[in-house]
Amino acid sequence: MREYYSITELTREFDISTRTLRFYEDEGLIQPVRRGRTRLFRPSDRHLIKQIMRGKRLGFSISEIREIIQMYKEPPGEVGQLNLMLKRIEEKREDLRQKRRDLEETLAELDQAEEACVERLVELGVTT
Repeated sequence: MREYYSITELTREFDISTRTLRFYEDEGLIQPVRRGRTRLFRPSDRHLIKQIMRGKRLGFSISEIREIIQMYKEPPGEVGQLNLMLKRIEEKREDLRQKRRDLEETLAELDQAEEACVERLVELGVTT
């Protein structure tokens, strides 16, 4: 296992900008070692970046990601983190289900509007 990763290596690996890594650092999500002006990232920072990216893909906010990461570091530890993660996953699922219902309702309304337009055009003797 490597001792350190450079900012360039991690930006390439995760396809993110240096600004993003600095933002995660400013938010307290990662704490790279500093040697002068150079940031050196430990394997644990790399792992956290991977977890942050996964959380973002799942739709979690930075605040939610911070809460999950912090729970791992302090009591109740991993069990608490896993339980919190399960709770957050269910919340995200329900949010997505609601969005799907909203989209289905909007699509149905569009279908009705389209049908009404076509019917009115037929009444006016216009063919489409």
